[in-house]
Amino acid sequence: MAVDEKLQTIRHSCAHVMAEAVLNLFPGTKIAIGPAIENGFYYDFDFPEGHKVCAEDFASIEKEMRKIISGNHDFIRKEVSKSEALELFKDQPYKEELIKELPEGEVITTYEQDGYLDLCRGPHVANTKEINQQSFKLMSIAGAYWKGDVKRPMLTRIYAVCFYKPNDLKDYITMLEEADKRDHRKLGVQLDLFHLDPEDPGQIFWHPNGWTMYVTLQDYMREKIRKDGYMEVNTPAIMPRSLWERSGHWGHYQKNMFVTESEKRMFAIKPMNCPGALEIFNSRVRSYKDLPLRLAEFGHCVRNEPSGTLHGIMRVRGFVQDDAHIICTEDQIESEVSKFCRLLLDVYKDFGFDKNLLVKLSTMPEDHVGDLETWQHAEKALAAACKSAGMEYEIQPGEGAFYGPKLEFTLIDALGRQWQCGTIQLDYQLPSAERLNAEYIGADNQKHHPVMLHRAVLGSLERFLGILIENYAGVFPAWLSFEQVAVVPVAPEFNAYAEKVADELKSLGVRANAYTDDSNMKNKIKNISTEHRTPYILVVGEKEQGENSVTCRFRFSSKIPQKTFALKEFEDYVLDKIRTHYNGI
Repeated sequence: MAVDEKLQTIRHSCAHVMAEAVLNLFPGTKIAIGPAIENGFYYDFDFPEGHKVCAEDFASIEKEMRKIISGNHDFIRKEVSKSEALELFKDQPYKEELIKELPEGEVITTYEQDGYLDLCRGPHVANTKEINQQSFKLMSIAGAYWKGDVKRPMLTRIYAVCFYKPNDLKDYITMLEEADKRDHRKLGVQLDLFHLDPEDPGQIFWHPNGWTMYVTLQDYMREKIRKDGYMEVNTPAIMPRSLWERSGHWGHYQKNMFVTESEKRMFAIKPMNCPGALEIFNSRVRSYKDLPLRLAEFGHCVRNEPSGTLHGIMRVRGFVQDDAHIICTEDQIESEVSKFCRLLLDVYKDFGFDKNLLVKLSTMPEDHVGDLETWQHAEKALAAACKSAGMEYEIQPGEGAFYGPKLEFTLIDALGRQWQCGTIQLDYQLPSAERLNAEYIGADNQKHHPVMLHRAVLGSLERFLGILIENYAGVFPAWLSFEQVAVVPVAPEFNAYAEKVADELKSLGVRANAYTDDSNMKNKIKNISTEHRTPYILVVGEKEQGENSVTCRFRFSSKIPQKTFALKEFEDYVLDKIRTHYNGI
């Protein structure tokens, strides 16, 4: 999605206005950086001792910002020398540090509005009147280490949103309110899906309801990949340092790895599955006739993510990917990538994410390995495969991995939010002689190194399930629901029939429960509808028992609020629904 550069300029200019307002209200504050970001901007401040700014101060800061904007002040750009810049910002240590880091001869610019001076590359709007006074809002406060270094000072980061028009801001706030209702962390508690323990950050405790959905999602993917020609494998959770050194992860990723020691040998809990896949490939002599070899693994990975980056089940330390590694020849790259794209589209269609899918082709970065000809061949193959699968893409120049280009797939949820989930990456390095030295015997009877495709459709199962919880607002399609059918007797004398119905449905693979506790029927139905959001509630009484039937109440259905089925008829109906992956009830 193209960046609106004009709007980003307005946002960055508004960040300067906020910084001026903060300095006016809190003299002595030290300023750091304030970039435009998606939907708005932030600015980092080091407030004087004794001045703890909080959300209660937002109203006064916004009032001061509107006062500044109403003054119709010009943004004045000026080029200065390094010595001039150091003199101008001698009382601002964070700006001073940034200036000292600039290479000699680099153009240094300042921007000034209403007497407020900032070190900035720009650009900015010409005048504060271009910022609509009713189109921004301060949103939250967070701590942020200077330059992201835990050894540096903790600054106060103030986040804000900013748009062209007040209605744009209103729409965004409405979307946030809806997102809050859909927050997977809240729904996870309401629906009894999982919990997170502060003593064990980044790890998920799945409850029966949530684990039922998790396994259903995993089994769904398992069936998809089995039909698509993958073989499932499993590799050790802990592997030796020597392997990680050869793969390159120890040198490039060790800070994110949990390590342990046994018998004076160093091991690491795997943060990713790819070295294990090549260990399986290398376990025997391979022929070109064995390729492509598609090895799928639902391997549990652990990464030492900073605690400040963790977010519910969306960003965790322990997770499982619908991971697979395709080991193939150079000539098979295009066909295998195209095959993967079709698989991904098929899966996303089942969740309703196929209509507005965004695809990005990330090309060779400056810091890369391999020759230009190989890169161009790989990029051309990825592009052609994407096209042959009927998918349009945009180029992300220089955003590929150091070892090869990649395709990234971003889905859009019910609130218009973007989530990058699927990916396929082309890797010439890991199978090479310099790394894990994977080889196969070619048709020429000579040894050759294969190519490896790293790919995932859903990405992390934990994160994807979090996306689904929010996308569906907890109202899951029948095939995914942890409870698909609830059977409610109208009175205790029909408990036995309710249990019989539930048992018969369970025997067919339907997730059904009979509610035979002492509460009245209306309360049961209300609780099932709100706490479980069950797609089908079967009410049974004397008539149903006598006719071996059920009266079905459909979830949130106004057209057909309820319908009486013969029990066998309902069994056929519900089996058809739960075997069909779609977005309806």
